[in-house]
Amino acid sequence: MSPDGGHPDDPPSDRNADGPAARDTSVDDDTGVDGDVADSDAAGSGRPAPDTTADPDTAGGSTPSDGSTSSDGGTSSDGGTSADAGRPLPWARVAGGSERRRRLLVGLLGITAVALALRLVALGGRIFHWDEGRVGYWILRYHDTGVHTYRPIVHGPFLPVVNDWVFAFLPASDFAARLPVAVVGGALPLAAWLFRERLRRTEVLALAALLALNPIAVYYSRFMRNDVLVAAFAVAALGFAVRGFDTGRLRYAFPAAASLGLAFTTKENALLYVLCFLGASALLVDHRLLAARARGESARTVAGRWRAGVTGRLLAHGPTARASLGRVGGVAVGSVALFLGVVFFFYAPRPDLWQALASPAQLPGVVDAGTVGAAEKFVDTWAGGSHQDHPYLPYLYDLGETLAYGAPAVVAFGLFGVVVDRYGIRGTGPREVVTFATYWAAASLVGYPIATDIQAPWAAVHVVVPLAIPAAVGLAFVVDSASEAVDARDAVSVGLAALVVLSALGGAAAANAAYFNSTDEADKQVLQWAQPSNDLKPTVEVVGEVIADNDEGPDVLFVGSRPPGSDGETFYVSNESSLDTAPPGGPAWHDRLPLPWYLERYDAEITSTDPDEGRDTALSDPPPVVITKDYDRTETAAALSGYTAFEHDFRLWNDRVVVFVETAALERVAPERVPEDNERV
Repeated sequence: MSPDGGHPDDPPSDRNADGPAARDTSVDDDTGVDGDVADSDAAGSGRPAPDTTADPDTAGGSTPSDGSTSSDGGTSSDGGTSADAGRPLPWARVAGGSERRRRLLVGLLGITAVALALRLVALGGRIFHWDEGRVGYWILRYHDTGVHTYRPIVHGPFLPVVNDWVFAFLPASDFAARLPVAVVGGALPLAAWLFRERLRRTEVLALAALLALNPIAVYYSRFMRNDVLVAAFAVAALGFAVRGFDTGRLRYAFPAAASLGLAFTTKENALLYVLCFLGASALLVDHRLLAARARGESARTVAGRWRAGVTGRLLAHGPTARASLGRVGGVAVGSVALFLGVVFFFYAPRPDLWQALASPAQLPGVVDAGTVGAAEKFVDTWAGGSHQDHPYLPYLYDLGETLAYGAPAVVAFGLFGVVVDRYGIRGTGPREVVTFATYWAAASLVGYPIATDIQAPWAAVHVVVPLAIPAAVGLAFVVDSASEAVDARDAVSVGLAALVVLSALGGAAAANAAYFNSTDEADKQVLQWAQPSNDLKPTVEVVGEVIADNDEGPDVLFVGSRPPGSDGETFYVSNESSLDTAPPGGPAWHDRLPLPWYLERYDAEITSTDPDEGRDTALSDPPPVVITKDYDRTETAAALSGYTAFEHDFRLWNDRVVVFVETAALERVAPERVPEDNERV
């Protein structure tokens, strides 16, 4: 991505330069904020200094007290000529720059702390979703057996591998299972720091706030799914790449490569992020060509200038051309190796990886399984399968509905921000980072209804994250306008701006309240149909206590049956021991979710009845917990004696489950849960 974002104070000669961005460095609040910029080795050449230049971020970015550096690159106050004559100086080297940058960082850390609190408080308070239960069960099996292989249907191996480590230190629980996603999602606002050269200070803070508070980002950061993970790692990769471009420092290639590798370990749609990045970059190049043509420049002239700029960058990292190219090549090879190493480490099957480390002869096979083999599985399941065989418009409509309900502030501020930036309302015209993010968001909006396999609201995460950048421009404009109105004592403008901001925050609070009210059909735009009612959670906890109290025979019996009007089976698994290895079960087992996650945690012994077996025979010697669907409640209750029934919404809106618990066992472990006689059987 090229850095042509201008500022009103930029020298005209630098504003459209094709080398490193000419950045405004005045100490006005509307400027960028970074001091990690190397001096050019020739004024206006566009060549960054070698990496041996002291980094102002680590060196303190000291500023002469006499003001001997001028923001316009002119003559210093002592009569000398600025070393950066003809172009702006790094922000941190301007008087007050370090302090302003420190305040910005403190603000970002404060916002991040709020984001983490929103995600960690009561993180385990909601019952597991169907998907969480499925993946959670397989993680527990991996944690117990040490056996794990990549299964594309549950996406990347990041969560199984990381949660296996988490469960080594924390007891397996809803909180612990969601913890990696919550921490990464809570840290996402810090990504705004990486774009500090491209955005004004207020915009950087606005971007962090939007990523911290958006209802969709918050909700799915409290959800053991991969969408927030892939978005966060991909944004980090882009941010580090932008930092490398802005500073001319090669070292940023390594965190960029590692972040991109982590993105590919979370979910296969990391590939879509790369395609969006490439497409948006191509459009930005086209913008530059059109702008050059409007100035009367030929494509050959522009290409020559770009070629000179690229050459200058390649040769700026050593005392000689050979040394510089060698260093660039070494960093490129190292970055690719780091990316592949991260991907291989996560995708390699377990325990084969550890065995190969002890027996190197096995390593080629493990490497093949963790790279080529994993890629083939991905292609077979997602690229070559039928998961995308669905009508487009209903999926697009659902995604738009989710955005309208769960991210109205980001959408509204995003559209406003595009106008503000494009028409130079606070600047000289469109900045490339804002345009880039706009294209990225638009591509995600159009593309995900094609790529996704189900109508799921979590796809909106991949639109909200890029849209947050132009939204930050719009929100910052409102905030800055309010500040100016305060200075001018314009009460009406202050009130309107405050109303806009508070409305956005209120929308976030209202949508986040749905986290526990997860079966309300009014919230279906943000929730997914397989979320059970949260009143199932205390019943499940009681079941765990009853299981711990039971010291003989099976603990739980699932009553197998056939749903009305269907020939299929539900709840029945002919060989329960088959569930000890992955992938477990089939459709009948999946109908139990998310209960297997909890029952595995409780180390329950489970059995199930054949749908063709008579109820009286199947329930002649029942265990303390019997589970059935609501349409089988009457027949099951007739075959039981001395049990208490708990009925809950099992899936969103249209499916219910009945949990029968032996009343005597319930009285021993949780007497307060024994209901009135009319709920006993």
